[in-house]
Amino acid sequence: MSEETSPVRNYQSEPARKGVSNGARHALLKADSVITDIKESEEDVVLNISLRPKKFGEFVGHKDIVDNLKIAIQAAQERKEPLEHVLLSGPPGLGKTSLSHIIAHEMGAKITATSGPAIERAGDLIGILTNLENGDILFIDEIHRMSKVVEEFLYPAMESFQIDFVIDKGPYAKTIKFNLKPFTLIGATTRTGLLAAPLRGRFGIFYSLDFYKVEDLAKIIKNSSQLLSVKIDDPATLEIAKRSRGTPRIANRLLRRVRDYAQVLKIENVDQPVTSKILNELGIDQAGFDDLDRKVLKLILESFGGGPVGIESLAASLNEEVDTIEDAVEPYLLMAGYLKRTSRGRLATRKAFEHFGLKFNQEQQAEIF
Repeated sequence: MSEETSPVRNYQSEPARKGVSNGARHALLKADSVITDIKESEEDVVLNISLRPKKFGEFVGHKDIVDNLKIAIQAAQERKEPLEHVLLSGPPGLGKTSLSHIIAHEMGAKITATSGPAIERAGDLIGILTNLENGDILFIDEIHRMSKVVEEFLYPAMESFQIDFVIDKGPYAKTIKFNLKPFTLIGATTRTGLLAAPLRGRFGIFYSLDFYKVEDLAKIIKNSSQLLSVKIDDPATLEIAKRSRGTPRIANRLLRRVRDYAQVLKIENVDQPVTSKILNELGIDQAGFDDLDRKVLKLILESFGGGPVGIESLAASLNEEVDTIEDAVEPYLLMAGYLKRTSRGRLATRKAFEHFGLKFNQEQQAEIF
């Protein structure tokens, strides 16, 4: 829909008409300069907890995974045993933490949550493990970022519910075995390839979470809008879902930004034209790209002729961390077909050229291979 024919074409003047200052409007725009950033703010953490499903009946998507988990949980409960150790992998924001808390709820178990980087020393892990009761769940986010020393303490703990630690030094050194109460470890990772094989092999249940379909995201947004008391119609819900990059966390974040605009501009019922206008002003285009996505693709297209280009060169040119591009940008671009990963580097596809209105030279791209 063009600017001239849009029902909200006077949206720019709306703040002044409603008594809202330009400063307030710009503050809203700056609230999330990179709306799809994988790093959660304190506001995100608090609100995501309130929007997080509490049981399988409330969880949307990943039906096969949920069904298999239900069977594994029921079998463990019938045997009166802890659930086998679970490893959940996939891009950020797809529900790994939510599933972990749901598993704890369904098992009727207490969950202790931490992250790989937070466990700096083996002593920290020993303290956590020895405080677990029978059947408790230990959730370690970003488990691939644990140090090797800490990781090795997990091996006997996962396999035989024991930990070995050394006291004294030199000729007086002694190894003491400490028995742990049976527990379930749930690990979450965005980089399965960085997990050591011995650690990966000790998980009995392994699931990889993929990006959500638009229909499932629309259901999540509808549920969240009720919890946030936002009156939003179905076309507007679908508009947010289409721009959410297949990720529930981003969908909820965009919904909150739409809610902010609706509140400030006194819009009681949010419809599709208003939602589209808000998302455009936030810098989220029809494909769900934010500023960083566009910078990455434009750099490949304009500076490197569509690629191939190495990830280090991309990161250096953008003054970004390699991990940020690999974890926050690439997964969606690869899945959506805008980017290819080759042995020679990253390569933009025809879809990427067309998205920015650039001519795709098929013969030139064919020569690369």
